[in-house]
Amino acid sequence: MARPRSITDERLLTAAGTVIGKVGPGFTLAQVAAEAGVAVGTVAQRFGSKNGLLLALSRANTRSVVGLMRECGELADPVEALRAAVVVVYEGLGDAETAANHLGQLGVDIGDPELRALLGEHFTAVEAELRRLVRAATRDLPGAPGVVRAARVLLGVANGAALDWSIRPKGRITERLGQDVDAVLTAWKGVS
Repeated sequence: MARPRSITDERLLTAAGTVIGKVGPGFTLAQVAAEAGVAVGTVAQRFGSKNGLLLALSRANTRSVVGLMRECGELADPVEALRAAVVVVYEGLGDAETAANHLGQLGVDIGDPELRALLGEHFTAVEAELRRLVRAATRDLPGAPGVVRAARVLLGVANGAALDWSIRPKGRITERLGQDVDAVLTAWKGVS
């Protein structure tokens, strides 16, 4: 009979996210193991390699972000739900240095075909959730350019604001995202 796992994948993936935030793409499995309080062999056995760990982390991040967006979608005001869902996509970036380290890892991920494909799946899932929320808010956003384009615009605003903020941080990322998203939503509401 196999021994039950006492160390969850979630614990190891959380440790990996923390380490990437601290050191960026040059992180090692040893650093992840130390952060999780386990032996390096535990991480290697579970994920096979650094690339395997990154693949698992990417999948888990997509599930987590979409889950958080769905929670935002439960707000009573559909426009506020949409706004909150856009902001929550990057809420976990932390401070500018942590954000820069995660974005550095993103740069490395883009160069790997498997990880780039998972990034595509991530952005597709986020955009699909935004489409759902835009559709629910359509009545309140008469100036929106249509569901598909509106979702793409909001995703672009979030991605661009996160990148810019990580390079030129002022205030908190959630404040910056909120301001930029508010500017778009206000225009779509037709309010001057």
